[in-house]
Amino acid sequence: MTTQPGLQRGLSARHIRFMALGSAIGTGLFYGSASAIKMAGPAVLLAYLIAGAAVYMVMRALGEMAVHNPVAGSFGQYSSSYIGPLAGFITGWTYAFEMIIVCLADVTAFGIYMGFWFPDVPRWIWVLSIIFFIGALNLCSVKVFGELEFWLSLLKVSAIVAMILAGLGIMFFGFGLAEGAAATGVHNLWEHGGFMPNGISGLIASFAVVVFAFGGIEIIGVTAGEAKDPQRVLPRAINAVPMRILLFYVLTLFVLMSIFPWPQIGSQGSPFVQIFDSLGISSAAAILNIVVISAAVSAINSDVFGAGRMLYGMARQGQAPAGFAKVSRQGVPWLTVVVMGVSLLIGVVLNYLIPENVFLLIASIATFATVWVWLMILLAQVGMRRGMSAKEVAGLKFPVPLWPAAPAAAIGFMLFVFAVLGYFPDTQAALWVGMVWIALLVIAYWLWVRPRNMEGRVSAVPAAGLDD
Repeated sequence: MTTQPGLQRGLSARHIRFMALGSAIGTGLFYGSASAIKMAGPAVLLAYLIAGAAVYMVMRALGEMAVHNPVAGSFGQYSSSYIGPLAGFITGWTYAFEMIIVCLADVTAFGIYMGFWFPDVPRWIWVLSIIFFIGALNLCSVKVFGELEFWLSLLKVSAIVAMILAGLGIMFFGFGLAEGAAATGVHNLWEHGGFMPNGISGLIASFAVVVFAFGGIEIIGVTAGEAKDPQRVLPRAINAVPMRILLFYVLTLFVLMSIFPWPQIGSQGSPFVQIFDSLGISSAAAILNIVVISAAVSAINSDVFGAGRMLYGMARQGQAPAGFAKVSRQGVPWLTVVVMGVSLLIGVVLNYLIPENVFLLIASIATFATVWVWLMILLAQVGMRRGMSAKEVAGLKFPVPLWPAAPAAAIGFMLFVFAVLGYFPDTQAALWVGMVWIALLVIAYWLWVRPRNMEGRVSAVPAAGLDD
């Protein structure tokens, strides 16, 4: 089934590539990277490389399934088909939960950035305003959404490229430095306590934030139901986007930590502002603030879209309220947008109650949800392969590379991240929240979803036997 009645195939390859960039390059890089650097120091580069390799395998597993069977429910439906209905139910709702939590982090960052210009305005007011704006935007047609997302993502990608080039100029040619000052070079990577100043434990602890940074990239799979020519578009996007994101993260942080001693990064707001301030560009902080605000808006926009389409697909399978499958005249599942907006009001409350501590808590909870979804994608792909003949496997148009060793290593990494969340005191609460969430979903499935699905199957059985 490749066509979802009601949804419109209005997303081109250009839209999908930039939507994935928009979802994954946001708060995790512009704001959260400072938290990861504090934990691991320059060794955070290794954490991004390791996590990036695992994420690439997740995306290839998702790509294999999405090209084979492009549906709107994406990995929620794949989990149902290849692992079991309970796994699909948990995965779909956990992805929606992940998007809500990531959006909470992004709307929180938006409030922080707006405080740069309006320090006396309470943060929760900005959070409330962005929720209403994004909600209205997502009620437009998918083509309008994709076009706006393209331009928002292009803006932040251009800013990242400009920052990398400016940083390399400072490092190797001394651009922007006082006359006679030497170029900074790369010695800051090991001169402040060594390359791994907090030891292996600091490197391991940083995975909680690093994995959060990559969260959202799986939206490529969710776009399958609205992509033009998914069998051509999805492989291109999946091959290009993870490598670009990895390049952006690793190169950006390499430049940042080469120019500034790592303990100073993030001490004055977004690390990106520090780069352009050192170049002596007038209004650098204001210009960069516009960029990081657009980045946050772009990420929130993509995440609301992703959660809405997942819940739409689940409603069509009987795993979410039937109202989520209703679409507007623009082909938008409008009720899911409304529900996402209401859910994000939690961010208003959190920013009112605990404005100083909300980011790390939200990021670690989002990490749990993200890793659960990625783990289910990997296991679903294994389940699909096990149910295929050798001839069917040979006919796959976008097979996972290095099968089965690479997917097995990625599965091991996901289990390792769960252990990391449980080991460190700052993230233990996130693991408990995640486990309670999974337990509640299991109860909900057995109480409501399974009985309803069983009734549907019984009513579909021909009644001839009863008439005899």
